Amino acid sequence: MYTARGTLDRSAAVERYAPMVRRLASQLIARLPANVEIDDLIQAGMIGLMDALSRYETGHGAQFETFAMQRIRGAMIDELRGGDWLPRSVRRNQRAIETAVHAVEQRVRRSATETEVAEQMGLSLADYQQMLGDAHGGQLLYLDDFVGSDSDESFIDRHPGPDSLDPVKALDDDRFRASLAAAIEALPERERQVMGMYYEHDMNLKEIGAVLGVTESRICQLHSQAVARLRTKLKGW
Repeated sequence: MYTARGTLDRSAAVERYAPMVRRLASQLIARLPANVEIDDLIQAGMIGLMDALSRYETGHGAQFETFAMQRIRGAMIDELRGGDWLPRSVRRNQRAIETAVHAVEQRVRRSATETEVAEQMGLSLADYQQMLGDAHGGQLLYLDDFVGSDSDESFIDRHPGPDSLDPVKALDDDRFRASLAAAIEALPERERQVMGMYYEHDMNLKEIGAVLGVTESRICQLHSQAVARLRTKLKGW
């Protein structure tokens, strides 16, 4: 690992720690959507490894492997964040909507109306609907659910290894699907129709709007609100 002068041998270090990069990438991708390519994570991780090699000093008070793991993981997460098509401000608004939906539904013990959610957020109905439209494209799963914020322990930190063969995990998957189906069935009728046409029948927003007799932007709003309701109901998963 070190040259005769006592400095890190970069070539030897890359060869030694490349398997660690692949291992970290495998652990990370096991918790991510199927569209994420492991090769992209490995490439980003190798950049993180090279960065660690250039920055590491023995006086840092940490072993190189510990220092490198942080740099590698950080580089992979930066790569994932760079591929997120929604600004983080929109993600924050999505979470604010979910929080408001949850608060209203806990209080009224039924599905919250848009007016009730807007009032909970201190917004006019028009401003709330604009926020819903801006939030279109949000998913049931967010990157931050997996990698955590700067101050939170991430999902990956809590579940460091792949467990796809774990029978308990398989049972949880079945229960999640059942819970998701029940949550969709409990959506208000129009939101349930939007979700069915969009995901089951592969219709685009314009086509759904034509069927329901509303504008494409209104379908965006209904879809965003349905996603917020589902995330609220499935938060325990």
